[in-house]
Amino acid sequence: MSQQTVTINGTVYDAHTGMPLEKLGAVAETKSTPVHMPSQPRSSQSVHRVPEKSQTLNRQVVEKSAPIAPVKARPLPQKSPAITKFAPHPTAPSPTRSRTMSDIGPMTHPMVAKAQQQIQAARAPKLAPKPSQIIKQEAITEALSSAPSHTKANGQHKSSSKRSRFFSVASASLALLLLGGYFTYLNMPSLSVRVAAAQAGVNATYPAYRPDGYSLRGPVAYDDGQVSMKFAANAGPQNFSITQTKSSWDSSALEENYVNEASNGGYVPFVEHGLKIYVFDNNAAWVNGGVLYKITGDAPLSNDQIRHIATSM
Repeated sequence: MSQQTVTINGTVYDAHTGMPLEKLGAVAETKSTPVHMPSQPRSSQSVHRVPEKSQTLNRQVVEKSAPIAPVKARPLPQKSPAITKFAPHPTAPSPTRSRTMSDIGPMTHPMVAKAQQQIQAARAPKLAPKPSQIIKQEAITEALSSAPSHTKANGQHKSSSKRSRFFSVASASLALLLLGGYFTYLNMPSLSVRVAAAQAGVNATYPAYRPDGYSLRGPVAYDDGQVSMKFAANAGPQNFSITQTKSSWDSSALEENYVNEASNGGYVPFVEHGLKIYVFDNNAAWVNGGVLYKITGDAPLSNDQIRHIATSM
């Protein structure tokens, strides 16, 4: 029979729980006084003394010890409801299941676990890369799925783009027409002179130089073998005309047949760029390439202006 209590220093403890049960009274201990025997010289007879027979105690003569009264277990103190942070009262281990070393599994070091994971990841089969066509198709599909599918907005955008393109084309065409009209307006006199020269059969030209304050007035007139144009002052009644006539005269014939009579002998000849120009009373005459040129009118033209007009034709 196993012992149920343990006595330590006069206190009885439960052998299973280790809780104190009851404190016993003090037990008187008798101390035995040692008896000091005088030292006697040991003789050879005492050393070689015959051993005596052992004497055994008679169990019947020895008195039996009184039985130990059972000790009542002390009631456990009640736990206060205000205390919640302490663990419950320890209980005896269940006899049905004994704790063995198999319950405590081997612990793996974190570095070892990480190394094992890396080895497993390296041993895992790698997926083959996707072909470029499949990647391209997936990208196109994703872009189409994420693109807005508002047909109305697309239609409006197309219509607005068409309108903007139409307006840009129209504005460019208008600009070209205006530019062409401006150049046509600038070149209209020369074009008119060319048309008239073709109709008259004369190699007539339009002067590149025109005195300041004068502009072409009226249409270019032409007749058989003759073309004429009139320039008038912008701020006055003065004007002058340039007449181009087909002729076979040279400078000497011009001087004898026309200049002497028209100027009454009061003319001044000028030679400019191989041309001999006769100037008199703000008028002038010269011949060049089978064409007789005359400047007539009441416009106060200077000699330099007349020479510039003659050399620009």
